Amino acid sequence: MAATEKILLEMFDVIESRKTADPETSYTARLFGKGTQKIAQKFGEESIEVVVAAVSESQECLIRESADVIYHLLVLWADRGVKPTLVWEELEKRFGTSGLAVKEARKKSGG
Repeated sequence: MAATEKILLEMFDVIESRKTADPETSYTARLFGKGTQKIAQKFGEESIEVVVAAVSESQECLIRESADVIYHLLVLWADRGVKPTLVWEELEKRFGTSGLAVKEARKKSGG
């Protein structure tokens, strides 16, 4: 397993363990306590910060904001019961396939 995959899986495990943590001492537990809508909203806010950093900030800022968006994506996955390995499998299915073909297949399937 690559180091990058390993750290993402380790982070996901820690995030999942925070579901039952004290919201007074855990930001992640606080997010879980606010529900899916708030978690998704926070992910959206972080995504916008990545876009802003990409077009008008330093590379270091883009790196920090990217880490934030990945963290919040992992929280969203954990909240919705999506294991990272399921996303990896989806990426593997798409690998080597044109992005245009993937989009066209989605249109045909209604998703």
